[in-house]
Amino acid sequence: MTRRPLALLGVAASAALVLTACTGGGNANDAGTGKLNVDLSNLSSTTVPGTAAVDEITWNLPYEPLSLDPQHSFNYAENTVIANLCDSLLRMNPDLSTGPGLAASVAQPDDTTYVYTLQDGVTFWNGTPLTPADVVYSLTRQAGAGASSYYSEYFTYLESAEVTGANEVTVHLSQPDALFEQGMSSAAGAIVQQAAAEAAGESFGTPTASVQCTGPFKLDQWNAGKSIVLTKNAGYWDETLMPKVEKLTFTAIADESTAVNALRSGDVDGQFFYLPPAGLSQLESSDTVTTTYGKSFVFWTLASAATEGLFANPDVRNALLASIDRTAVADVVFQGAALPASTLAGPDYWDTQADIFEPAWQEFSTDPDPAASAKLLADAGDLSQTITIAIQGSSAVHEQTANLLQAAGAAIGLKIETKVIPVEQYGNLYFDPAARKGVDAFFTTWYGNMADPLDVYNVFATGGASNFDGYDAVSAEIETARQTIDPAERAQLTVEIQKQVTNDLPWMPLNYLPTILVQNDRISGATASVAYLSYPWAATIGGVE
Repeated sequence: MTRRPLALLGVAASAALVLTACTGGGNANDAGTGKLNVDLSNLSSTTVPGTAAVDEITWNLPYEPLSLDPQHSFNYAENTVIANLCDSLLRMNPDLSTGPGLAASVAQPDDTTYVYTLQDGVTFWNGTPLTPADVVYSLTRQAGAGASSYYSEYFTYLESAEVTGANEVTVHLSQPDALFEQGMSSAAGAIVQQAAAEAAGESFGTPTASVQCTGPFKLDQWNAGKSIVLTKNAGYWDETLMPKVEKLTFTAIADESTAVNALRSGDVDGQFFYLPPAGLSQLESSDTVTTTYGKSFVFWTLASAATEGLFANPDVRNALLASIDRTAVADVVFQGAALPASTLAGPDYWDTQADIFEPAWQEFSTDPDPAASAKLLADAGDLSQTITIAIQGSSAVHEQTANLLQAAGAAIGLKIETKVIPVEQYGNLYFDPAARKGVDAFFTTWYGNMADPLDVYNVFATGGASNFDGYDAVSAEIETARQTIDPAERAQLTVEIQKQVTNDLPWMPLNYLPTILVQNDRISGATASVAYLSYPWAATIGGVE
């Protein structure tokens, strides 16, 4: 297959990502196509901070959170709320860099030891001081065979965490681990009050037992099925992020059309979309809201779940991908608010190592190549077997992408069928092998938690919970890369992992998806990048004077 570099998001474009990509009052469509003219080479990190105090804002979520306990929060709605409630040891900034959080500083006397010095004067919402013991508890509850944390893979090599001073915690790992080091800026590093968590038990973080954290907003009420209400934490330790908003109410309008109408009418003041809503053009043309496209870790992929049969053959997966016009998927399915993906981890993951990652990324093309598809299938054996792709019910994005894949597959002799799974059951595909029975692949919007492509490719470690088809070609290489603390050396190792994964396609890269932020024009200041999932994004919102 001939591979050539993508035209978009090269070095110059990557450097421009700190600039603003906002629209409002009419962003024209390409004539007759429905595609929006969105400049995705110019993605935002922030929006202009509002300067005026605001009594209350209402923010919509795509669904009601299942839990507000940080260790059970690896999803969009949960993290959107928790980012304003619970601080982590380190903080991911809007530009996707990492800085101090509850830890004012981190010392690393050797590759397996981290010494965290905590900020002075930090209290939980109930007024009790943050102690090193709370930090030790918050970390160690996520480690070990019995841990229920969604972030347990970051704690694989945690040997101990102990109080070593009045304001100090020392962590020892059994081996160096770059993902633990960086993971402390995600919800994996979020600190909760030990006493509150132990008193609540398994109910901690549910509507009946509130979390207890240190963030700029505190949980006031969780009216199950109706709303989640946060109020300003007037005693917040970080004065640079003292909220201007007194009350932040979350609703959970799941229907996209209803949510779009609520934003346009002003009933809802804002929302983050991880997929472009069907009414995106209405938001673009509205004179009451501003739409901002932000830097993002999110990508759209077809994840293989096939351990046998036709789709378990990498040549078949490569043939299908080579037949797909990923630019058409971006333009038609995502209304122009997406980019074709050549690898799973896109440019926003590269951080300071773009000079290593970009040339490797450019080795892969997103152009359809029918000749390559035919060559790959020539020795693939019996092509009469049906490939079954699971799609989420009531999702236009799933249905439209599947239609394009079915047409592309039919053109090269592959029979693809879809299995519609109700939205409330679709999540079972991620956790329950029985739910994946009879399914060869399913669509997912996936994201990592840090600006390091290794975090994405770590899912393919042998035995990983998200290694759905048991892919095992890079497990040893992942282990070596995790143990490599030097960023440049680790990037070189990750490039080789990326090459193998992109050649084998256990997950099929389709599109890179920007964060879509919509704010009513009476407010401004929300974080525009994917950092909203871990950064206190509402603390910078204020009124527009």
